[in-house]
Amino acid sequence: MTSAASFSAYLRDRRARLDPVALGFSATRRRTPGLRREEVAQRSNISPTWYTWLEQGRGGAPSSDVLDRLAKGLLLTEPERDHLYMLALGHPPEVKYRASEGITPRLKRVLDAFEYSPAIVKTPLWDIVAWNKAAAAVLTNYDELAPDQRNILKIVFCTPHIRQMQVDWALLARSVVAAFRADVSRAGASTEIHEFVTELGARSPEFLGVWQSNDIQQQGEGTKRLQHPAVGLIELEYSGFTVEGRSDLGLIVYNPSTD
Repeated sequence: MTSAASFSAYLRDRRARLDPVALGFSATRRRTPGLRREEVAQRSNISPTWYTWLEQGRGGAPSSDVLDRLAKGLLLTEPERDHLYMLALGHPPEVKYRASEGITPRLKRVLDAFEYSPAIVKTPLWDIVAWNKAAAAVLTNYDELAPDQRNILKIVFCTPHIRQMQVDWALLARSVVAAFRADVSRAGASTEIHEFVTELGARSPEFLGVWQSNDIQQQGEGTKRLQHPAVGLIELEYSGFTVEGRSDLGLIVYNPSTD
């Protein structure tokens, strides 16, 4: 099957899976399951003729705008939207930043399962949206922070007691800013961070100096050393993971690296 034929078949399959009644259409006089072509066209804000051609493989390669409309009209998930792009254009959609919508209860239970391993979930802008009890005990008690202050860079640069815990704060500061720059670039959020950088730069000239160095690096894993006020020196290994199906979320898990 050619790519055009696969694209057309995928549209027909997704259309057949939609419930007309749930989407506000009448269920009467339907010979096949799912929505009619003109109903998908209506939901996608494209002409019925153009949609029919796409299903018949006659319309040529649709634009990204049309694909996004189809994805919305067909209620596609993010992976399904990516697949639609691959079939139509041969490449995934351009990355565009999307604000995080929080985490599911299932993901929160995953965090809580790490009883002795600090674990957090962060957005591309490094806002911390979830954490477990171990993270609160070892890293920071995020419950004591206002929601708009639960950001890794704000914590590193603007929280004195956290700075005192770092064995090499200057190295940490350069490292997190370089990794942050990589994350926001990969997430397509380069324009969204202007206000954030301006705000944090006004609060911390040190941050502004590091930011203006324009360093960038990946930080998938590494070692973190803390001088914890209760138990002394702690050395942790950490690994970062992208949450499958949620490109807006990253999971970081810390484990003791020494006895």
